[in-house]
Amino acid sequence: MQAVLLIAFAVCLAIAVYPYVVYPLVLKVVAWLVGRPPLPATQATWPRISITIPAYNEEKSLAQTIEAVLALDYPAESRQVLVVSDASTDRTDDIVRSFAARGVQLLRLEQRGGKTACENAARQLLTGDIIVNTDASVRIRADALGPLIAAFGDQEVGVASGRDISVARDVETTNVGESGYVGYEMWVRDLETRVGSIVGASGCFYAIRRQLHMSLVPEALSRDFAAALIAREHGYRAVSVRDAICFVPRIGSLHREYRRKVRTMTRGLETLWYKRHLMNPVTHGMFAWMLLSHKLVRWLVPWSLVVGALVLAGLAVTMPWARGLLAMGVIGAALAAAGWYWPRPDLPRVVALPAYVVSGMLAALVAWRKALSGELNPIWEPTRRDTGPGPAAASGG
Repeated sequence: MQAVLLIAFAVCLAIAVYPYVVYPLVLKVVAWLVGRPPLPATQATWPRISITIPAYNEEKSLAQTIEAVLALDYPAESRQVLVVSDASTDRTDDIVRSFAARGVQLLRLEQRGGKTACENAARQLLTGDIIVNTDASVRIRADALGPLIAAFGDQEVGVASGRDISVARDVETTNVGESGYVGYEMWVRDLETRVGSIVGASGCFYAIRRQLHMSLVPEALSRDFAAALIAREHGYRAVSVRDAICFVPRIGSLHREYRRKVRTMTRGLETLWYKRHLMNPVTHGMFAWMLLSHKLVRWLVPWSLVVGALVLAGLAVTMPWARGLLAMGVIGAALAAAGWYWPRPDLPRVVALPAYVVSGMLAALVAWRKALSGELNPIWEPTRRDTGPGPAAASGG
């Protein structure tokens, strides 16, 4: 029995370590051996683009967002800006109309449908050859659009994703774990780009060829994740562009971050199931391996930790090292609980990091339950982030 428990613990540990450590290291080796050349940095001519901004009750930040989009370094005559109001009930629509003289268009949905529904509805009005999708709560750096669009100078590129940088308005920030995770994720996407293709674009800022964007994505699914998968189906690559920087304000509340993760992972699991044929290594080779490693195995990690903890409890009866690891796990869980119930928003780092990791794992377990039970959540509940970063936040990215 002890041998069986040891094997089970080794398997659980391997599942937990593989997607976060082994997978990127293998990517690094492959990129060093057969890495692709850098993406084009400039173009002789600039294609017409359409920038879409889905919005639901964004009166507090939308005017600032539109001003930032209009200030992007791109020829105004080659740019369309379309805001899609998801049946907003505040001043969102009026704010958009106030920019009509500057070329900003409004598409209002009379019934709430969710973010993907907004993006689907926008397709009928888009005039660009390249479609740029962004959010009302983020800030794109003024010079970011050029490198993003220039990537399409490589005819194999179908989707280009920006580089997210997690920022905070104040020096003291709450969700410090989010910043470290976002930085890690961007590093992995850089490696995937050098090898071939990323397996999911950033919902905050990404661009896609018009003919790919015209594909209908069911409203309960995640279009930014699906975009990279659709590109693969049509023989294109999806890439991450390092110089296409988008500042993403951190969510001030760990509880709100938990709810966001439940929503996004549930939609991600449903999207992966919808495009499950791409996980077949016989037909999709390297991309299938990357999709399995980056998405499916990573989403299985929380289950491996639950089983691993139970196995460790069994081993702790006779093995001192197992008791030690179990004690460390209990301490980590206690610190995470302290972070979850901390009475003030400025969490100390000693509890902030464990709380971020553990809440993320719990969110994944809840997402699995929702996905397996068929509980879909197409109606959009946009993440309410702090107001866009100020100069201090941007410089601290």
